[in-house]
Amino acid sequence: MNPLTKVKLINELNQREAELGVKETVSWHSEYKDSAWIFIGGFPYELTEGDLLCIFSQYGEIANINLVRDKKTGKSKGFCFICYEDQRSTILAVDNFNGIKIKGRTMRVDHVANYRPPKDSEDIDDVTKQLREQGCAPRTPPPPSSESEEGEYTVPVKKQKKEKKEKKKKK
Repeated sequence: MNPLTKVKLINELNQREAELGVKETVSWHSEYKDSAWIFIGGFPYELTEGDLLCIFSQYGEIANINLVRDKKTGKSKGFCFICYEDQRSTILAVDNFNGIKIKGRTMRVDHVANYRPPKDSEDIDDVTKQLREQGCAPRTPPPPSSESEEGEYTVPVKKQKKEKKEKKKKK
């Protein structure tokens, strides 16, 4: 399927969900709830990792980026994969960046269900090696063991100014 057709279909799907008020749990995005990776394609070849980080960090902290390059020349092939620290950032990125134009080129941004890291295991740093071994998917925090522990960490909420004014008027 043509990449521009995919851009149009994703945007139509998002629009339909917004109009119908679809809940997050039944949204098409929930199919990718276990992956923090997104695919970005169709951007200008001149863009570097730094440029992409600047653009895509608007919606969350980026943990890893894989800009696909030609093996012989080292030039960008115009697509990459980004992993966010929080999976919810992928939804924001897909919804807001899919179909935008940068330097006259329409970008396609979509979720990645099963990201496979590149096979070139030579010349990688320790952090990248760890990310490839452990993955970059969201981690769900363990449930609290008891309700009493939750109460210890609650912060008292200040009363709003309107409530205070109403009480003064009543006196």
